[in-house]
Amino acid sequence: MLKKITLVAAIAGLGLVSGCASILSDSNYPVTINSNPAGANFVVVNEAGFDVHTGVTPDTITLSASDGFFSSASYVVKFQMAGFEEQSFQLRAGMDGWYIGNILFGGLIGMLIVDPATGAMWKLPESANVSLAPVTAATGLETLSIASVHQLTDEAKAQLIPLN
Repeated sequence: MLKKITLVAAIAGLGLVSGCASILSDSNYPVTINSNPAGANFVVVNEAGFDVHTGVTPDTITLSASDGFFSSASYVVKFQMAGFEEQSFQLRAGMDGWYIGNILFGGLIGMLIVDPATGAMWKLPESANVSLAPVTAATGLETLSIASVHQLTDEAKAQLIPLN
């Protein structure tokens, strides 16, 4: 009988000092970084402005979902590729569904201390996907005319600068 009481007390004690999200989730998540077209350089910048990861798409990196006690992480992923406009993607951690399980299983200790301290109350999206737009030149003109040097006046020819 004493063994059964000890076992029940141990299980109850573990339930009081653990959190649902801490048990069933994680605080670091793999995030797949993709671009269309592939092969873009990317930099992941945290809220403090520090580069936390650089790479080339496609790539899978691991990021922390927490930025401190009761604070979710937020990142900006900056993409660059020759011939394409630079683009950014906001990556924000949201509430992990298992954190709500503390109401039923983890109790106040799990909800107010364990999961916020471990960062398991937050979850990051699985991927960051962008479609890069090609760089286009704008002339401000509606038409473009191509002329031969032989079509220029002598005055216009005198203003030309040889490039060789």
